[in-house]
Amino acid sequence: MTVPGEGLDGLRVLVTGGSRGLGEATARRFAAAGARVLTASRSRPSKDLPATFIQADLATEQGVAELGRQVIDRVGGVDVLVNNAGAPSAPAPTLSRSDESWHTDLEMNLLSAVRLDRLLVPGMVDRGSGVVVHVSSIASRLPQRTQVSYAAAKAALNVYSRELATEVGEHGVRVVCVLPGFVATGGATAHHQRLADQQGVGLEEIQQQLADQLKVPMGRPGEPEDVAEMIAFLASGRAKWLTGAEFRVDGGIIPVV
Repeated sequence: MTVPGEGLDGLRVLVTGGSRGLGEATARRFAAAGARVLTASRSRPSKDLPATFIQADLATEQGVAELGRQVIDRVGGVDVLVNNAGAPSAPAPTLSRSDESWHTDLEMNLLSAVRLDRLLVPGMVDRGSGVVVHVSSIASRLPQRTQVSYAAAKAALNVYSRELATEVGEHGVRVVCVLPGFVATGGATAHHQRLADQQGVGLEEIQQQLADQLKVPMGRPGEPEDVAEMIAFLASGRAKWLTGAEFRVDGGIIPVV
């Protein structure tokens, strides 16, 4: 069953990092709206994901170039590009963080999107329509200790998104940025379970501790579908005058001052 009234039916949508977590939820949401969905990641998604899978390593320039080529060869370009691929490098104190770890975070969390946009957004400009959604992070506004290079890369993604929106807006292309907060993805939940096992407590207790630490007014982590719903809305015709903006999906996290 498709979701009516959104204007997503038949659109070509590429979701990077689409094999699990936010990416998988987003791919499923677009498929439910009748879109033709492609996903790209290093690992294969579950077999029941209603999307065409393209294996790709977005952490390298060559990997992004190959993905762009395959997308154009297969479907001629995309109408919606969701740059969701990204992950922090290993935690490290700020002043002892190596150049290598900084480069790793910049490649994965900023340049992967910049490079893919460079390949696929010109097609949108030529057609006079399209939507680019960059999945950033609340860390870009509220950086956590030991993850400064990830936060900085995401903050740069926010700035890049804003500038790109001003450049392509006159051609009918919209660019928006989504900032998820504490979301219980499969990978996050597995990490929380390890913490729970180490402390001899339950998973829910660990997640509650994290929600309290982050001062989430709603008192709980979000779900991948919460973020996917925002992305689908922003890509739809209902958001036709929204561009160059950032949208927090974080349960109202309050900065610790």
